Amino acid sequence: MDLLTQHDLTTLIEAQGQWCISFYMPIVRAGTEVQQNPIRFRNLLRQAESRLEKLEVRVPDIEALLAPAQALLDDPAIWRGIGDGLAVFLSPEEVTYYHLPVRFDELVVVKERFHIKPLLPLISGDGRFYVLALSQEEVRLLEGSRYSVSEVELAGVPESLSEALQLDESDRQQLRAVGKSQGTIFQGAGESRDTNVKQIRRFFQRVDRGLRELIADKQVPLVLASVDYLLPIYREANSYPHLLDEGLTGNPEMLSAKDLHKRAWALVGPQFSRDQDEQIAQYRKLVGKNDPRAENSLKQTLLAAHQGRIATLFVARDVQVWGRYDAEKVSVHVHPEMQAGDQDLLDLAAMQTFANGGAVYVLDQDAIPGGERLAAILRY
Repeated sequence: MDLLTQHDLTTLIEAQGQWCISFYMPIVRAGTEVQQNPIRFRNLLRQAESRLEKLEVRVPDIEALLAPAQALLDDPAIWRGIGDGLAVFLSPEEVTYYHLPVRFDELVVVKERFHIKPLLPLISGDGRFYVLALSQEEVRLLEGSRYSVSEVELAGVPESLSEALQLDESDRQQLRAVGKSQGTIFQGAGESRDTNVKQIRRFFQRVDRGLRELIADKQVPLVLASVDYLLPIYREANSYPHLLDEGLTGNPEMLSAKDLHKRAWALVGPQFSRDQDEQIAQYRKLVGKNDPRAENSLKQTLLAAHQGRIATLFVARDVQVWGRYDAEKVSVHVHPEMQAGDQDLLDLAAMQTFANGGAVYVLDQDAIPGGERLAAILRY
């Protein structure tokens, strides 16, 4: 199964061209029906071809554009992937695909940008968090969501205590001895131990300064993973306001990114559920007060999304509203079925909200507060 990172999603959002084609489909992972996977994709390619013909694209250009995706039909690797859904993104420059843990409905979208709303539950406001895995020998920062995790490059952050303080072997042995006396580390048992604790604290202060450069402007939870005796020392050095009170104990060097992700999600998952419920309650409270910051008009929500004024967006999954939005004229034209040049206006609102730092919750339509296909809490 592939990892979808924040960088991947941002790259897809920023991609523009005359034609960007997005394919989504469910994947059968076992049994005789696995043979249906390439057949389904072939049918989606035919739909893309038909859409391009309606857009009056020349046949040779259609063939050239779809050729890389056609080649995937004969690539065994794409059909051996583990995941419940397949997402393929095709442009004249390249073709990219992801096996993901979400069962997508079959969908083809042809427009000037990629269609990204089905991906948002993997990485957006309903599940993004960091894990800081700390030991004296290794520092790792992981970025995760409910379904994925990836390692973040820590430029400017020391990778170990010995690197930060340029310790020799005897110093490292003393620090390991401190770790073995976890229960008494703060009881002032000697000048040497106090010195070692100060060294560790200085190391963690350097780590914290480095993290400020990477995530200071974020508003997502940070889970600390380390052995017991290091957790309180790092908390003293920490300046990130969203560090969780509860951490993961044990030596993180022994845990893979997948293991850390699983344990961290057990902590942050319930918090995200509470956050979502709180945001829905906040929306309803604003509606009850006739506060204009509660918005569910498609036109006004699209305008606010383009202006970066949406703090929280609720948008219906597996629902498309086809039409056109003119940001300069602030005009919306909705069509009952997709027409040439249309885009999913729900996807447009979600994409702009995400790009401008808002939280996006992709929910079943009956869970959207207000009963519409989207609802938003505006910053102002």
